[in-house]
Amino acid sequence: MTRVLERYDALVKTGELRPDTEQAAAAARLDILQQALEAVPKRGSLLWRALKGPPEPARGIYMWGGVGRGKSMLMDLFHECLSIGRKRRVHFHAFMQEVHALLREERKKESGDPIPPVAAQIAEDVRCLAFDEMVVNNSADAMIMSRLFTALIVDHGVTVVTTSNRPPSDLYKDGLNREHFLPFIELVQERLDVLPLNGPTDYRLERIGGIETWHTPLGDQATAKVREAFFRLTDFAPEDAAHVPSAELDVGGGRMLHVPKSLKGVAVFSFSRLCKDARGASDYLAIARHYHSVIAVGIPEMGPENRNEAARFVTLIDALYEHRVKLFATAAAEPEKLYQSGDGSFEFERTVSRLMEMQSDEYMALGHGVMD
Repeated sequence: MTRVLERYDALVKTGELRPDTEQAAAAARLDILQQALEAVPKRGSLLWRALKGPPEPARGIYMWGGVGRGKSMLMDLFHECLSIGRKRRVHFHAFMQEVHALLREERKKESGDPIPPVAAQIAEDVRCLAFDEMVVNNSADAMIMSRLFTALIVDHGVTVVTTSNRPPSDLYKDGLNREHFLPFIELVQERLDVLPLNGPTDYRLERIGGIETWHTPLGDQATAKVREAFFRLTDFAPEDAAHVPSAELDVGGGRMLHVPKSLKGVAVFSFSRLCKDARGASDYLAIARHYHSVIAVGIPEMGPENRNEAARFVTLIDALYEHRVKLFATAAAEPEKLYQSGDGSFEFERTVSRLMEMQSDEYMALGHGVMD
């Protein structure tokens, strides 16, 4: 059995991680939580049945801070080391999409309030729920979160561990009907330890420092550059490139989008998959919310015959830009030469401007999420 703190200390000793006071404190707290969760007898065992009622749930953790501070790395260590059966790690946006789907099915039964049975269904399969990037951007999520998570944590003893770019008090800031969301903030502050990971060093930005983001012309050299960016962002061994995991991204309406390479918030797509296939704004918004970095390969020069692809590309870049997603690309030309004639070519100039800004140091330093 491996402990979180042991793994973290070993990474520091070998030089894979730099000493970082806030990371070390978070690792120590995650280690305590790991021990607490593993000390609970397996449900249904003799020790479990000997308990007088269900065990007191372990106190959760809310890690927050700017991009590149090590939140996902620590979550990786925790989830890998945690030796219990009923654990789940999921991106927060994907989890809430699942919740809304379950609520829709429960409402069809017309059996009353749908939230308690949905919470019970989720809790049946999980004792520790780990989220990446908790962010609340819409009123539909905000309206149900306090009741849903009260049921999960208080009624069913689920332990929640999450990361976020914002402190709890800033979640859904200035959102519509925010007063309905405030009980969720109170729940987090009461039931979870809030740990800041907001030191001065952006380790992710350091890893990609010096790498340009737009590579032209198409060819082996451009491919090698974005490949290097992928492996710097994910720490995945280049020699094992054939085994980078893929994913199926829920883009809404019961549709899934295949992501050929998906790891640690980084996605790799071909231009053809993104813009030649029939896609809409909801597809691109799902990508922008789920991934902090996107690598798009094979962007061609486009003409009048490619007006549909150009229009989709505009929508894609709008979604990525508005969510501060970092874009790495291989392209046949510089942005200003991608689409010079055809329907919408004049409007394409705004996309060119955004593509240029997205290459700047200032943009690269922004945290992932909707711009304020």
